[in-house]
Amino acid sequence: MEQMRGRVIRSTGSWYEVKTESGEVFKARLRGKFKQDKLKVNNPIAVGDWVTLEQEGEEGSAVIKTIEPRTNYIIRKSTRKSNFSHIIASNLDQALLVATLAFPRTSLGFIDRFLVSAESFRIPCILVINKSDLLDQEGLEIAAQLKELYESIGYRTLLISVLEEQGLDEIKAALKGKTSLISGHSGVGKSSLLNALVPELGLRIGEVSTFANKGTHTTTFAEMFETENNARIIDTPGIKELGLVEMEQDEISDYFPEMRAFLGQCKFNNCLHVNEPGCAVLEAFVNGEIADSRYTSYLSMLEDSDNRR
Repeated sequence: MEQMRGRVIRSTGSWYEVKTESGEVFKARLRGKFKQDKLKVNNPIAVGDWVTLEQEGEEGSAVIKTIEPRTNYIIRKSTRKSNFSHIIASNLDQALLVATLAFPRTSLGFIDRFLVSAESFRIPCILVINKSDLLDQEGLEIAAQLKELYESIGYRTLLISVLEEQGLDEIKAALKGKTSLISGHSGVGKSSLLNALVPELGLRIGEVSTFANKGTHTTTFAEMFETENNARIIDTPGIKELGLVEMEQDEISDYFPEMRAFLGQCKFNNCLHVNEPGCAVLEAFVNGEIADSRYTSYLSMLEDSDNRR
């Protein structure tokens, strides 16, 4: 039986849509259990994966035979199974984290955890602050401060309003010719952004609950869309929380660019930058070279405490 190579463009958890290199789309399933190298995941296949498959049964149906090694992926702790993880998307050129400062508010802790997860696989990130139209003067000043903070440590930050179509051209240019994950909490406007970028999608848009100030899930499954400028955009269900995976305490600081700058300058090799004497990172923090919010996020990750606030 002839084998084809293709990329997973949709995952429901039980079956997958795979687009082959020739452009055909197959509804595919896994036969048997796939062994993941040392990785306990509840989804052996993720959107973005390259696979080999064989046609089976009726036309348009196939079986996935092998999964190619991933160049990178964004992963989080599973919310359903303890000690398991969930791969959000794989083989990415970049990730766009959509955040909002109001209705709902995205915590800086969540932003930093996402950036650290991406940084651990060297996936470039763009921070997109949406709903600028809802911000008053004070809110706009806070957004400007966040833009300055994150750009100072190397993350491009865009302040946009999908509703007022502000900043969309910058995003289209950033997505051109790349495979990009668009992620964030529910309610931050991911579906609205995708509808603005790819109008023919007509994705459902959920309302933000005024009671909890949280968005409702509109995306049920991860899915990859292609646009006319050769952009491949992966949309995923909104993430409530992002538990770090496969990360030892002493490596977390490596994924903070502003802390990485002081690598090897601490008195002790195994320094965790909490209260050790001769710590270059702590000295930089005291001197204002590392932002309070970022250092607080770092401590939260060390303790693996809740980042949803």
